[in-house]
Amino acid sequence: MSTTEYAVGTLAAAALAAALHRIVSSDTVTGALRDLVERALQAPQ
Repeated sequence: MSTTEYAVGTLAAAALAAALHRIVSSDTVTGALRDLVERALQAPQ
């Protein structure tokens, strides 16, 4: 592959990482994960 292809791949990976970070840090996802952990910790044994 040429340097240009590597550069385009790197930019695409960075854009995907930024989008995933934005989704995972949203209030909806953060709240859902918090609820999931709280329910798991309070589960009967």
